[in-house]
Amino acid sequence: MSKPIVTYFDFPGSRGEEIRMALVLAGVEFEDNRVNREAFRALKPSLPFGAMPTFEVNGQVLSQTNAIMRLIGRKHGLYPADAFEAARVDALMDAAEDVRHRLTPSMRMADGPEKSAARKQLAEDYLPQWGAFMEKQIGEGPFVEGAKPGLADIKLYMINRWLSGNVLEHIPGTVFDSCPKLKLLSEAFGEVPEIAAWNAKLIFPQ
Repeated sequence: MSKPIVTYFDFPGSRGEEIRMALVLAGVEFEDNRVNREAFRALKPSLPFGAMPTFEVNGQVLSQTNAIMRLIGRKHGLYPADAFEAARVDALMDAAEDVRHRLTPSMRMADGPEKSAARKQLAEDYLPQWGAFMEKQIGEGPFVEGAKPGLADIKLYMINRWLSGNVLEHIPGTVFDSCPKLKLLSEAFGEVPEIAAWNAKLIFPQ
């Protein structure tokens, strides 16, 4: 089987990085095809849904991040075999995407009072509520499924790293400080040897 190819922006975050991390966690070597905006515009018409990331293996190209992650997870033991537990992981992965969808409108706003108000509402209302729901889902921890990291942990780790990193205006890095299980999951996931080595290579804060 040929080495899989992950195509995404040259950026150590968001959905493309989640797929890279799934492969890193699975111990699968892959071609990390990082493209710029100009290259993406050229590629766009040929992509399954006109968007990245994409995952190519044996000449077949798959799109949609969670679908790609589930494929990797099923093949490499990062996704539950039990149907109900698998659905629970799916729900958490979708919940992580809900955060991105809620933040997207503010990403498109020009700096000013409207953007500030929208972000403040998210930081004071939606995001703490979302974090509280995650606290109920994580269980004994440190990971969603207990001692072993899996797909849901990648998604939750990436959301926490993004929103706790003081990188978004008007979203304080303390937004999830009332969510100890989420914080512990993120810390434990960042310390998984394969992930720690990957992050160190990127010189990117965990």
